Amino acid sequence: MKSLNALQPLALLMMRAAFGIIFMSHGYPMLAHRTSGTQALFTQHGLPGYFVYISGVLELFGGGLLLVGLFTRGAALLLAAEMVLLMWKVSTPHSYLAVNEYAYPLVLAVGCLALATTGAGLVSVDYPLFESGRGKSRAPRNAKLNK
Repeated sequence: MKSLNALQPLALLMMRAAFGIIFMSHGYPMLAHRTSGTQALFTQHGLPGYFVYISGVLELFGGGLLLVGLFTRGAALLLAAEMVLLMWKVSTPHSYLAVNEYAYPLVLAVGCLALATTGAGLVSVDYPLFESGRGKSRAPRNAKLNK
């Protein structure tokens, strides 16, 4: 199974792209179209009406960040938290055993948590900026002065 390790960068790219497209396609309508119906839905479930705008911005721009792989860990963590809040307020009041009611946000939350813990991977903007120097050991700064 070690041969599958070579596919990790491709798998992370595909997961980021899929989640980015999903979140962007859900976030854009919240911001671009009339949101009175969506606000009513949010307030019906005990969330403030303005949360539609917070959710829209988070999903549109967070999804875009996932898509390009920039600030992936932070964006994925915020999106995972949003999905957990959505499951808690909307789906689980009916029953924790009715998994079919919250399966979709559960998959998104766990996938985003996986991205937040593993990072964006080799094929991302994050890699050269934040992750490429992690495994390399550095010499102490004043190494010449200590000799």
